[in-house]
Amino acid sequence: MLLQATNITKRYGVTEILHGINLQVLERDRIGLVGVNGAGKSTLLQILAQELSYDEGQIYKAKETTIGYLAQNSGLQSELTIWEEMLNVFTSLLDAERELRSMEQEIAALAEHHDDDKAYEELLERYARKQDWFKDNGGYEIETRIRSVLHGMGFGSFPPDTLISTLSGGQRTRLALARILLQAPDLLMLDEPTNHLDIETLTWLEDYLRNYSGALLIVSHDRYFLDRLVTAIVEIERHQSKRYTGNYTRYIALKAAEYESQMKMYEKQQDEIARMETFIQRNIVRASTTKRAQSRRKALEKMDIMERPTGDLKRASFSFEAEYMTGKDVLQVDGLSYSFADDKHPLFRNVSFYLRRGETVALIGPNGIGKSTLLKILTGDLKASSGSLVWGSKVKIGYYDQEQTHLNATNTVLEEVWSAFPHMEEARIRTVLGNFLFSGDDVQKRIAALSGGEKARVALAKLMLQKANVLILDEPTNHLDLFSKEVLESALLDYDGTLLFISHDRYFLNKMAERIVELHPGGAHHFLGNYDDYLAKLQELAELADENATSQTPNPAPADDSSSGADAAAAKNGAATFEAEKQAKREERMRQRRLEQLEQSIAELEEQIAAIEAELTLPEVYQDYTAVQERQLLIDERKLQLTAAYEEWETLAEA
Repeated sequence: MLLQATNITKRYGVTEILHGINLQVLERDRIGLVGVNGAGKSTLLQILAQELSYDEGQIYKAKETTIGYLAQNSGLQSELTIWEEMLNVFTSLLDAERELRSMEQEIAALAEHHDDDKAYEELLERYARKQDWFKDNGGYEIETRIRSVLHGMGFGSFPPDTLISTLSGGQRTRLALARILLQAPDLLMLDEPTNHLDIETLTWLEDYLRNYSGALLIVSHDRYFLDRLVTAIVEIERHQSKRYTGNYTRYIALKAAEYESQMKMYEKQQDEIARMETFIQRNIVRASTTKRAQSRRKALEKMDIMERPTGDLKRASFSFEAEYMTGKDVLQVDGLSYSFADDKHPLFRNVSFYLRRGETVALIGPNGIGKSTLLKILTGDLKASSGSLVWGSKVKIGYYDQEQTHLNATNTVLEEVWSAFPHMEEARIRTVLGNFLFSGDDVQKRIAALSGGEKARVALAKLMLQKANVLILDEPTNHLDLFSKEVLESALLDYDGTLLFISHDRYFLNKMAERIVELHPGGAHHFLGNYDDYLAKLQELAELADENATSQTPNPAPADDSSSGADAAAAKNGAATFEAEKQAKREERMRQRRLEQLEQSIAELEEQIAAIEAELTLPEVYQDYTAVQERQLLIDERKLQLTAAYEEWETLAEA
């Protein structure tokens, strides 16, 4: 066990943030920490990292356990270069390397003089031990590890001598994450590590963390990330914690089933109480039945009355409606380019795409490619360097800016919305804000004092009231918690207008996108379908390119007439052979991919079984018969899946 927190309670004044939190982290655990904004997730990580005090409870950490903690948006502050800062992670190894070089010089000197064989032998032994330690701790892989992590985190093209002080805030945040990955602590605690990462970097980070040798405790609102990475979810709700086995999708299913089961038990007990009370009222005054009635009354008094299951917390509730419909052709973009005034090289060029009424289109691409700039050109906030764009008839645009620059920091929440819709009654404005979880005195908060999630809700409230028939959204899920994202998705899925959006949220992309436009410096690529369809198409294109590269053959010399028939037959046979070889290669690649998938599944299933078996040793589990039964059923289910996976793997491996 690496870490155990028991009955942790944290208060700010009289306000309780966390109450009786229990958390256990074992080796190789992959735990996702979830909850609405403000639930106390970041507070808990700070407490576990010993950066914040707590009022009650205990925290146990094994002496040898190393913990790494990266707070949300914590950019690296350093006057060093990128390479120097990364090398600082390996100070002990670099010291050992210098010691080895010094010992090598001593060995050479002693070998030359041959005047102290004993000292020479002792030095060789010390050198061997030091060298073994250096090798075992990755001393010969320092540069390789640094280059690999920097490349994965998007710094592959940066000169190593780039000063960290010259980087942007987002770049320094990514560099801080790269640094803590290189430190490789036994327990890695990350608070929203996927914020502001592009899809390529996100995918690399997922793969890196899936193979991470230590344990992970991660706060994230990225559902795709949680589904791919974690094997347990700890939910913080109403100041308390509850652990669920499985990834995010499994957690949602378990929580829903748990609520349904508890509600059935509650309703069953309420029916029983009602029957008992009716019997008592009818029979208490009758001499012949009064004893039975009194007996029922005593039984009722002794009954352990269940509280009504609380269910989900209050969520935002809203919908988007179009005041009127556009024409069939909504937007046509042709050859669009954009360059900054002081830069000869365009940010992007030759971008062309279209929008039709009712479509939902996602715009994707790496950070810095110009996606947000393109949206601002479409909304008229910026002017293109070249190219054309034509909006269709009866278009009314609603624009969501991820930076919230259209919000006035000095306004209150009520003033911000009311100033945009001055002819609307105050009662109507307050009702709308209530649907976005601003009630009572909340509407008098200044915009400047709001959290990122609260600002996002104000912007969405204004967007809803516009009744636009074309929505242009720049990272609409940023700053929203998991539950608010689901509400936004539902509202957009029911929207009758046209939607163009930028997002790095792959779960959101999968659920929303009908078509994807991928922006690159030379233009745009177009893909039908959602994010998974896009990945499948990229894989297909890569396989075709591989096949074409391996199947290039020299052109045959021209044949004379007498041999044309034989050549034609040979060509036909050759084509058939080539197609058969292509099919065989394709099948082999599919077999290898399936083997890799099965190996990953086997590893995950074995981890899940071990984690569930570990839960059976917890007092709160083994003292609860129902909890034991639930875990045992899960173990049986996972073992069946594991057996099936092993059998399929053996069959494919022998093929």
